[in-house]
Amino acid sequence: MSQIISILLFSWLAGLTAFIGGLIARYEQTVESRHKDEWIHGVMAFGGGILVAAVAFSLAPEGIKTLSTTALGITFLAGGVIFSAVDAYLSNKGGNKAQFMAMLMDFIPEALALGALFATNENAAILLALFIAAQNLPEGFNSFREILSDQIEPKTILSLLFGISLLGPVAATIGFYFLQDQHVLTASIMSFAAGGILYLVFKDIAPKATMQRHWAPSLGAVLGFLLGMIGQQMLG
Repeated sequence: MSQIISILLFSWLAGLTAFIGGLIARYEQTVESRHKDEWIHGVMAFGGGILVAAVAFSLAPEGIKTLSTTALGITFLAGGVIFSAVDAYLSNKGGNKAQFMAMLMDFIPEALALGALFATNENAAILLALFIAAQNLPEGFNSFREILSDQIEPKTILSLLFGISLLGPVAATIGFYFLQDQHVLTASIMSFAAGGILYLVFKDIAPKATMQRHWAPSLGAVLGFLLGMIGQQMLG
């Protein structure tokens, strides 16, 4: 298999799991109950934990390593400020898409990095693709349920999630051909995404993952962060 085909295939599969997560949410038909509610909140917290891990181990470290203190501060803060403005706009329109936006902000920079990594270490790139795929599955599940609450047709949401999977090959190809040596630009994109994701996690995702007088769902965040740590350790 040629390298470019490997890039296209693995970056697409890494994003396709978001669509699969949406399919699971669409056709999951178990009876509503307290235990199901705890499980759903746990999956949401798990997705939040993964996103925090992505910031801590994938996005922010690249900015810290590569950017000056001033550039790091500007890009990170810009991500938070811009996505707070987007969040406020959507809230005023009655929208509810924090998990979806966070997933998108996580996936695209990581797909860019995936493409750049293929140029130097194909085995590590494949491992990163598997890690991204593991991230996207619960995030796709949560995004489907979140957007569904806005009274949008399920097939429209699934089409949107499938469309996101196609952004993976585009971003990875750009990373492979144009970002291999553009370390400052890549780090700036990742720092910007880290600021935006951190805002969305603490503004919208984490508060919705909690339940009054229930403690088990919050362990989902611990498990999600653990997955991020294990992925980082394996990537070395």
